[in-house]
Amino acid sequence: MSTESHVPPERASSAAGPLAERPGKIVAVHLAYASRAGQRGRRPAAPSYFLKPTSSLAATGGVVERPAGTELLAFEGEVALVIGAPARNVPVEKAWQHVAAVTAANDLGVYDLRWADKGSNVRSKGRDGYTPVGPALLDARAIDPAGLRVRTWVNGELVQEDTTGDDALLFPFAQIVADLSQHLTLETGDVILTGTPAGSSVVVPGDVVEVEVDAPTAPGAPTSGRLVTTVVQGDVPFGDVGAGPRIDDTQRAEAWGSRAAAGLAPEPAPFVLTDELADKLRRAPVAGLSAQLRRRGLDNVIIEGVRPGTPGATLVGRARTLRFVPHREDLFAAHGGGYNAQKRMFDAVGAGEVIVIEARGETGSATLGDVLALRATVRGAAGVVTDGGVRDFDAVVATGLAVFSKGPHPAVLGRRHVPWDTDVAVACGGATVLPGDVVVGDADGVVVIPPHLVEEVADATLAQEEQDAWVAEQVAAGHPVDGLFPPNAEWRARYESSKAQSSKAQSPREPR
Repeated sequence: MSTESHVPPERASSAAGPLAERPGKIVAVHLAYASRAGQRGRRPAAPSYFLKPTSSLAATGGVVERPAGTELLAFEGEVALVIGAPARNVPVEKAWQHVAAVTAANDLGVYDLRWADKGSNVRSKGRDGYTPVGPALLDARAIDPAGLRVRTWVNGELVQEDTTGDDALLFPFAQIVADLSQHLTLETGDVILTGTPAGSSVVVPGDVVEVEVDAPTAPGAPTSGRLVTTVVQGDVPFGDVGAGPRIDDTQRAEAWGSRAAAGLAPEPAPFVLTDELADKLRRAPVAGLSAQLRRRGLDNVIIEGVRPGTPGATLVGRARTLRFVPHREDLFAAHGGGYNAQKRMFDAVGAGEVIVIEARGETGSATLGDVLALRATVRGAAGVVTDGGVRDFDAVVATGLAVFSKGPHPAVLGRRHVPWDTDVAVACGGATVLPGDVVVGDADGVVVIPPHLVEEVADATLAQEEQDAWVAEQVAAGHPVDGLFPPNAEWRARYESSKAQSSKAQSPREPR
């Protein structure tokens, strides 16, 4: 295999741009710059790719259409590599020898169509004119692949600037060439789009996008020149023969680069079960929490039929879920032994979390025993809820772990169950439980609270408990319950007055 790098004379210039002949293929990298990975909130361990049709190539100075009925056409300034000699199974240290030239590219895409592509980008990035390249080629022999710079301007304003140094790229260009050559032959003239840095955003009709790739530290500071593309509005609507445009706020945020840039409100902060909130839930009885949830339209949040193994035991924590399916001999042989889903969950449960087990209400077999209970205790778990049985019941109780179950049973797991999967929606005691739901248990049973309602429901329950305690005092004093439980307007006014007086009495006195 020849490793000589050269720019074929017939490809050095063309009235349609620097590529005189259409390449056999265009391969594009999904994510390659650290700045872009930071913007997207994900950092891949290895490069991934998609193909663009060669019909998407366009010359510098051209126009690109935003399709009719779409909103989110985005630019991506990139370094394009042009293969000079075929590459198949080449090592990283020789990969750059197979690159003939580099130039500027704009990897345009319509985010409105990404939903249908599942990462292939056929619809979103494959349209005619969506891969402009040029205007000039830089000889790869004369430049250091780690010494390039890519810049993008929109309407004259610099919006992207990054280099190809080791700190900038997740995957050096030689690694990308070597990796691709493991899977397919890179042929002379093929083009590789190497990913875009942070700063990619949305453009609208009338905008002018310019991309330039240069080697500022190389002799003569060679440059591709500016690749100029003007956005125009398309007027041909999509037909009903296939997938059409569809957008949501997630796509808007990714297309614009951030929620703020897209004019969207910030994402709500993720729910955290703080110590203060957990303490409120410990003071709030399950019966009261259930009543408050019912007032908010949630009546199917009780895990039916489970009781604490130790009288007076309580639990508060976020759900981790474990699902068992009915026993079947071949499935148990494949999934029941070794490091199965049950063992993985008890090894993975975190401090303050509650393992919720779907056992279909089947009490003819245990769903955990003393060793797993001990493991959960050591991990700091808040407890276990299962609508099945518990083996080694007294030993489980002795671990101190709060376990709510249907009661003891001596049989092992494989009698009725196959451990199947973890951290999925489960049905436990007739209630649906999602990973991350908040689970609260006491002598009355177990209730499941959606995270977004936890603080509201906890505060309302404690307020109701305070009122109920006052009502109980009135009943104990001899008052009939009619009109008092629940309080009518007269009794409520008395309660509010008593509450105000109590607060005043407890507040510090003003200094004289």
